[in-house]
Amino acid sequence: MNLAIALSVYAVNGEPWLEKWILHSVLWEVGAGIVGGWLVGRIFGWLTFRVPADTKLAQTGDGLIAIAATFVSYGLTEIIECYGFLAVFVTALTLRHAHREHDFHREMHDVTEQVERLAMMILLLLFGGALVTGLLAPLRFADIVAAVLILIVIRPLGGLIGLIGLDAAWREKLTISFFGIRGVGSFYYLAYGLNHMPVEDGERLWAIVGLVVLLSVLLHGLTVTPVMRLLDRSRGRDPDATGVPPPGLQGPASEAISEN
Repeated sequence: MNLAIALSVYAVNGEPWLEKWILHSVLWEVGAGIVGGWLVGRIFGWLTFRVPADTKLAQTGDGLIAIAATFVSYGLTEIIECYGFLAVFVTALTLRHAHREHDFHREMHDVTEQVERLAMMILLLLFGGALVTGLLAPLRFADIVAAVLILIVIRPLGGLIGLIGLDAAWREKLTISFFGIRGVGSFYYLAYGLNHMPVEDGERLWAIVGLVVLLSVLLHGLTVTPVMRLLDRSRGRDPDATGVPPPGLQGPASEAISEN
């Protein structure tokens, strides 16, 4: 994203971008994000699992500690102008590594998952309000075509490229790349980009992103159940029944079924 912003600023103003992008966006933001995230993770790992038993945070049973670590990591690293998202990822890995087998990890996971669902619900409500107040009004025919291509061609193709080297059946890779991750993060990235570079007709960009998210919600919401049932059947598992896989079933499908 920072590279795209640097190139857009150069295209508009002619400002030099290569040196600043390499020194600041790559070396500083990535390097400091990794180090900052690691330090925060180590501190929270020590406070949660390593201090004396009467005071360590794991004794509280409060899974909101994971949310606190997220905010602290993101906030502190953004203050020093480095990559906060990367820092949060490194913090999570470091905190997990502090005591990999501790049951408290499950409590933190459950709480963060509930918080994520609540945040997603709020965001979708706001998104619905934006739709009825004219978010998609600036769309043109070319924008609609672009949104459809992004959803059914570019996004799955990018997902398949990212899954190169994954030991999985092609059906599983295709399913993962088709559904991908939740696309609402696009709102953040678009807002970030618009706040850091000169852009004309920003409302049209919001409309395109909004249309992609809307189509994703509808398409993926309607197809996820039948596609997953079909995938289960292709792996030799009856989606309407529970139990062990049929006798004689071997290979990755059997291992995946037993793990589930």
